[in-house]
Amino acid sequence: METCTELSWRYAEPMAGSAPTSPGWLLVEHPGPWAAKALTGTRGIDPELGGALERQAAAAGFRATLIRRPGRTTETVARRTAFLVWTEPGATWARRLTVDSLGELLALDFAALAGPAEPALGTAWTEPLALVCTNGKRDRCCATEGRPLAEALAGRAPDAVWEATHLGGHRFAPTAVVLPHGYVYGRLDADSALAALDAARGGAMVVDGCRGRSTWSRPEQAAEIAVREDTGETSADALRVDATEEHGEHAWTVRIAHTDGRTWTVEVTAAAEEPARPESCGKGLGNPLSMRPRLVTPTPAL
Repeated sequence: METCTELSWRYAEPMAGSAPTSPGWLLVEHPGPWAAKALTGTRGIDPELGGALERQAAAAGFRATLIRRPGRTTETVARRTAFLVWTEPGATWARRLTVDSLGELLALDFAALAGPAEPALGTAWTEPLALVCTNGKRDRCCATEGRPLAEALAGRAPDAVWEATHLGGHRFAPTAVVLPHGYVYGRLDADSALAALDAARGGAMVVDGCRGRSTWSRPEQAAEIAVREDTGETSADALRVDATEEHGEHAWTVRIAHTDGRTWTVEVTAAAEEPARPESCGKGLGNPLSMRPRLVTPTPAL
């Protein structure tokens, strides 16, 4: 039986506009095995505490995610590394914390810490981070495809790489997010993942294989990528979503603005993919919605 990843490859399912949507990220180190519902089912984490942390972070715009170093199997750490990251263009930042327990994180005022202003909490982290989805309890493709990628990438950029519990889009595995800009990539190999990391060090992104910037909604992600494909613009913070208008349930008009003053109008529709296939291994057949952008305005002159 073909996996969800193999079927997505075979049917050439579009990836643009498939990234998780969250302007902020809360990353919490937790080595050892993870549960499918990482914050509430993983051994060593009180489910009530984990659930409360997940809800409070999400209410302020932060996606709570467990992380661990590739290949590490120990289930205990003396102190936990945590990162708080904001991905908004022109206001991207990352702060590194060290805590003794998740309770310390639960005590944080996430609403006050949300961007665009960078908080003074912890210490500034100025290098990009690559989180590779590897949680086999969530989807087996993330384990079979993601773990080899994480180990290979860690051999080339050891300080930058972490395994992560859930990025969504299992059928695009191996998948990763590069922070602090928040660009999510799919169908990666070690070379393409390293290219995305190298680009981030220079304040850029890679268009090929990009699923979208997590800062934006799914149609906005697809619209931004359409403009980048048309213009060749790769500077991460050169483009931002200026306005979005929804037309019914599955159609949007998105205006993308460049820092140099140019703007583009993109029409985006959501299309149900055919034939039916599982969106994740272990799930029944379905028709995943893909974002289909159409550039309405030509590239304006400078």
